[in-house]
Amino acid sequence: MGRGRGSGKGEHTVGRGTKGQRARKSGEAPLWFEGGQLPLTKRLPMQRGKGRFNVLHPSALVTLNDLEKMSASTITLDTLKLEKVIDSRFKKAKIVSNGKITRSVIVKDLPVSESAAKAILAAGGKIEK
Repeated sequence: MGRGRGSGKGEHTVGRGTKGQRARKSGEAPLWFEGGQLPLTKRLPMQRGKGRFNVLHPSALVTLNDLEKMSASTITLDTLKLEKVIDSRFKKAKIVSNGKITRSVIVKDLPVSESAAKAILAAGGKIEK
C-alpha cells in the first residue's frame, strides 16, 4: 500500500508519531533498555550472574533410576554429591518414584515420596530418618 499524501496512512511520519526515539530510522531500543534510568541489573547488584538461579530450585529430585546406578548401598545427601548424582550446591534432595529399583539400599535422612518408599521397601531396602 502506498504511503503518499493521498493514501490516508500517514505521509512522512508513516504511523510512527511525530518526534522521539521511536520515530527515527533506527529508533528501536533493546528490550532491556529502561529509558536511561539506572538498569535493574545495576540496582540489584547482588542478583547478577548465574548464581541467582540457585534459589529457584533449592531441593534436588533424585529418581529410583539414579539410585539403581549408584554404587553406594547407603544413600545420604553426601553420597549423592560424591557420586555426582546431584550438584554439590544443593542443600536438600528428595527421592521420587521414577523408574525401577531392584537392589537393596538404605536411605538415611532424606525425604522419600510414598510410591518411592514402597518400591525401596519392596526391593528389600530400608528408610531411616
